[in-house]
Amino acid sequence: MLRFAPSSVESMSLNNLRLAILNYIVAKQLNEDLVIRIEDINKKKNIEGKDNEILEILSLFSIDYSRAVHQSDSLKYHQKMAMQLLTQKKAFSCFCGDEKLEELKQEAIKNNKPYKYDGFCETLSDEAVLEVNAPFTVRIKSFDKDVDSFIILNHDKSPTYNYACSIDDMLMDISTVIRSNEHEEDTAKQVHIRNLLSYDKEINYIHLPKVSSSINSSVKYFIDEGFLPSAIANYLVLLGNEVPSEIFTLEDAIKWFDIEKTSKEELLFDIEKLKEINKKHIESMDELRLSKILGFADLDIGKLAKIYLNEVSTIKELKNKIDIVFTSKDKLEGFEEEFLEIKECIKKAPFFETFEDLEKYIKDNTSLEDKSLSTPLRYILTGQKEGPLLSEIYPLIKNYLGEIAK
Repeated sequence: MLRFAPSSVESMSLNNLRLAILNYIVAKQLNEDLVIRIEDINKKKNIEGKDNEILEILSLFSIDYSRAVHQSDSLKYHQKMAMQLLTQKKAFSCFCGDEKLEELKQEAIKNNKPYKYDGFCETLSDEAVLEVNAPFTVRIKSFDKDVDSFIILNHDKSPTYNYACSIDDMLMDISTVIRSNEHEEDTAKQVHIRNLLSYDKEINYIHLPKVSSSINSSVKYFIDEGFLPSAIANYLVLLGNEVPSEIFTLEDAIKWFDIEKTSKEELLFDIEKLKEINKKHIESMDELRLSKILGFADLDIGKLAKIYLNEVSTIKELKNKIDIVFTSKDKLEGFEEEFLEIKECIKKAPFFETFEDLEKYIKDNTSLEDKSLSTPLRYILTGQKEGPLLSEIYPLIKNYLGEIAK
């Protein structure tokens, strides 16, 4: 079983989404279940609704899973296992206050050494512990000089991240963990906890580099900007991998993806590359589906949108192009009289199949030509002074001419 464990204290980032996608692919390849485990034990920082938002994003990207659970639902097991460690003398109660711990941290900084708990409370006798009437945390005993006696239960008896994570992975019988390389130190702590609990099943940990980005990296931002989920997923899998074809779906990737060959080098986010991939995914989309995404239900609008892909690369940009076609236009600076004359002419014109016939009709009925005709006519039909050939656009908007030239 694999798990994807996003936090409910933040929005889904591209890095988290990439991990979700890779977990999904590997789970499919191994024919194992994928569980979504919402990390919500930090009650003070939890953001209401983030759990549902995360699940909605996974659904949007067609990442299916066997079940979704909340880490807080396992609180009784976290506390039970901590009691077991205390009973077995593999953990101890720590009464050290924040002031003392801060002094230890500052001393470590001063001596240019990593901070480690000094073990003061570890030496307290059972009698001494019983006599203390003060808040306490529970710390794991360190049997390795490289592992600190870190806290596993806070003062309020809530579990710390590493402790809860290690217990949950054990109870859920997780076989493979794909995570960011920033968690390598956490991995060592989690393995240490399970060893103390005599859990002998080895978990396969795969640590991958994060994607560095100088722009907003939330998934919602990119969706709102008009990037298709299929294109975002394509790009995130492409990063750090050799692929048989640059454009693919997740179902394609399941057939050839090899997690062991994924680059461990730093990954740089390239918005231009994402735009290029997004454009190709739009190009391959069914025109009617594209039309519906843009708010229409006409095949021709989907075809019109694809013509504008020569200029833009996202759904948001395409929608702006299409919407402006249907936006009421009152005047055109520099061509005020010509604009009104052509507009009135179009309103009186019969239906024409081709742009050439419409253009000839306007010429015959207005005596306008060259820029005096072409510039205002283009603006009336498209809302822009420049763009694709009107002979390409007109067949796709001719049925809407009355609305466009209103």
